[in-house]
Parts: sequence; C-alpha cells; structure tokens
Amino acid sequence: MWFGQEESTLEYIRGTSQYPTWVAMEGDTIFGFITLQRHYPQACEIHCIAVHAASRTTGVGRALVQGAEAWAHAQGTRFMQVKTLADSHPSPEYAQTRAFYKRLGFVPMELFPTLWGEKTPCLQMIKYLAG
Repeated sequence: MWFGQEESTLEYIRGTSQYPTWVAMEGDTIFGFITLQRHYPQACEIHCIAVHAASRTTGVGRALVQGAEAWAHAQGTRFMQVKTLADSHPSPEYAQTRAFYKRLGFVPMELFPTLWGEKTPCLQMIKYLAG
C-alpha cells in the first residue's frame, strides 16, 4: 500500500465504507484494520491492511487476516488474494510484508511488472481458503 500518497490514502479510507472492514482496537486505541474487496462470490482481495508500527510482530496482523478469512469462507469465498510490491523492488519494508503473507499461507501467483508503473512491480499472492 502507498502510505504518504494522498490519492492512495483517500482510496483506502473510501474502501472502509464500501467494503467489509475489521478493526483491531482496545478502548479508543486502534492498532490496525483490514478491508476486503469481493470481486466474485468465490474470490476476494485484501484491499488494504495496516497495523501500527508499534503493534507489528504482536499478532495483530495475523488476527486481522484470520478473522477476514473466516468471514470470507463463511460467505462461500474460496480464494483470497493480495497485491504487494514484488521482490525485485528494493524496499525492505515490502520484503517484510511479503514474508508476512507467506507465513500466513499466501503463495506468489503472478507478477505484473507495469500494473502500478515501471518502478513499482506488482506481485499477486493467493491463498486457498480450505474448509
């Protein structure tokens, strides 16, 4: 996701009112959120997931994804995808992001070298939601 880029941030904010969204919070403190976009009844995409930096590696992201997976599976969804920066991009933050998704069972599906522009290659990862 493209934090710090106003257009992308506004798209993610709009998504929280258009798509199913889960929030991890305690009291008034928000630790993270996830938003799903259903493309077809059998397939959905993580439209946006964000976990506060101080809450990373605490299980918040895993809990958000697992909760979203459970909901999607109950709706009849069988596949969940996510798009992120490909490993050909030098960003260490996105290397951590890809590792996170791999730990949760997502596998690389397809590389789109120019979907987001030549300097931001897109990797599509997918997970089968077994029941």
